[in-house]
Amino acid sequence: MSDRVAAVDCGTNSIRLLIADVRDDGTLADVHREMRIVRLGQGVDATGSLAPEAIERTRVALAEYTALMRETGVARVRMTATSATRDAANREDFFAMARAELGTVVPGAEAEVISGDEEARLSFAGAIGELSSEAGPFVVVDLGGGSTELVFGDSDGVQAAFSADIGCVRITERCLPGDPPTAEQVSAAREFAAERLAEAFARVPVEGAHTWVGVAGTMTTLAAVALDLPEYDSAKVHLSRLGLDQLRAVSDRLVGMTHDERAALGPMHPGRVDVIGGGAVIAQVLADELARRAGISELVVSEHDILDGIALSIA
Repeated sequence: MSDRVAAVDCGTNSIRLLIADVRDDGTLADVHREMRIVRLGQGVDATGSLAPEAIERTRVALAEYTALMRETGVARVRMTATSATRDAANREDFFAMARAELGTVVPGAEAEVISGDEEARLSFAGAIGELSSEAGPFVVVDLGGGSTELVFGDSDGVQAAFSADIGCVRITERCLPGDPPTAEQVSAAREFAAERLAEAFARVPVEGAHTWVGVAGTMTTLAAVALDLPEYDSAKVHLSRLGLDQLRAVSDRLVGMTHDERAALGPMHPGRVDVIGGGAVIAQVLADELARRAGISELVVSEHDILDGIALSIA
C-alpha cells in the first residue's frame, strides 16, 4: 500500500515501532504499535561506547520489526536514533547494522541521528495531536533513557525547545546504586536532575504554559502505577491526568521500593524495573519546577509522542 508508513524510534532504553496508514486528511491510523526494551545505552555514560551485546539486542528487535514491515506492505520508513548513539565512539557499528536491516524494506534506508532540537519538535507534534488547541500553550516533556526534552508551543507549532543531558538510565547508573536507594542517594539524584534541567528551564519559557504533557515510558509507567492498573493498558493510560500531589506520591513510592517490589507491580514492564526510580526522581523535579514557574497543577500523559511525529514527518 503506497500510503502505509513505518516509524522506528531507537532510544537509550527502548526501540519502538509504529506502522500506520496515512488518511486522506494527513492523520494516521495505527496498524501496529510495539515497544521492546533493548538498553542500547548500557554503560555508554561510563565507557563512551555502545556495548556489542547491546547492539546485538537491538539488531534482533529491528530484524523482527523489518520482517513485520515487509509482511504488512510498508512503502516508506524512517528510523531515528537518539541520545545513546549521539554519545558513542563506535556509533558506526550501530548504523551499519541498522542500514543492513532497513535496506530489506526500502533500499538505501538508514537510521538517522537527530538533534535534540528535532527530537523535541517531533515529540511535540505527536504529543499534542489529539489535544484541543484551547488547552495550549503546552509544555511537552519527553523523559527518555539518556536525555529529557522540554518543548514549549501551541497548535501553530514549537516556540522553544531544549534537550537536557539526563534520563532514567543515566541518572540511575550515576546516582542510584542502592536497592532500594538510600536517602542520601535519592537526594544526590534530585540535585543532579535539578542541575541538568536548569538550562532547559532557562531556555524554554514554560511560564506561559497552560498544560503539561508527558510522554515516553517513564511517564506512562508512572500513570499506570498511579491508576493502580492490574496490568498495563495503553487505552487507560493515554490522556490520563495525574494531579501533582498524586505524581509525587507515586514517585516517592517507586523510589522507595526494592527491585523485586517494583517487578511485582502489574503494569511494570520488566525492562523498566531497574530505571523507573531514576525516572521518577526526574519527574518529581519537573513537577516542582512547573508548579513553581507556571502554576501547573496536573500532568497529562500521552501515549503519542516522537514515534507519531516521525511517522507524520514522512506521511
